[in-house]
Amino acid sequence: MKTNKSALRVISASGFDRSPVSRYIQLATLFRTRIATGEWPVGSRIPNVDELAAEFSVARGTMREALGLLEDEGLLERLRAKGTFIRKSPTSEHAHKLAIDWKSLISAHEGATIEVLEQRVVTDLPHVDRDKGKPAAKYQMMRRLHLRQGQPYLVGRFYLDYELFKKGPPLQFRRLPTLPILHKIAGASIAKAWQTLTIGTADVDIAALLKIPLNAPVAKVDRIAIDKNGVVLYAGHGVYRGDSISMEIELR
Repeated sequence: MKTNKSALRVISASGFDRSPVSRYIQLATLFRTRIATGEWPVGSRIPNVDELAAEFSVARGTMREALGLLEDEGLLERLRAKGTFIRKSPTSEHAHKLAIDWKSLISAHEGATIEVLEQRVVTDLPHVDRDKGKPAAKYQMMRRLHLRQGQPYLVGRFYLDYELFKKGPPLQFRRLPTLPILHKIAGASIAKAWQTLTIGTADVDIAALLKIPLNAPVAKVDRIAIDKNGVVLYAGHGVYRGDSISMEIELR
């Protein structure tokens, strides 16, 4: 499937001016997110400095500084005459894990409007998901924007076992929340499912899509569902506006 480039590339030079944070730091934050979400997979080669500088309308020196930060963190490696490659994915050591019942999850997005930003078939999972279970043969990846009353509140990306995606049927995933469909077509096959919640701040890409200030609070939610054989059936990664999500947990 073709990527909706107009929806994905909403970043312009003026977007960086909305924050006092230096542009190269903002770019490094954005690229770190791309690596963590699998948009730039581990082992892949990223665009060169000239291409990235043109994409974001910044000076080549600014782009070199941004990439230099990630190289210092060990996320990137620049090889002479070959290019710049992703070497590892950033990890969070202070994630807050909250358990929520499945029934609540599958009804959480009722009434939402969904816009598809990107979709394609992939043969691998993001680095963050590969330790959670065995991969299926291939997955349907879809990145979507969720809105309520015309206001965006969630940017989500999911990876669904391609055989399950075909049972959907596929068109449902363009307009309906994923988990109710997954529950209907594979609920009996799911042996274990869990989610991780991490509090963070919006990079320039997420800020533009959710229409929030750069570095505004966001909640990153990662979900995994595996079958009895340990195969990952579904992996979902969502970024919510910080003012759009609340969680109530019974303590006793």
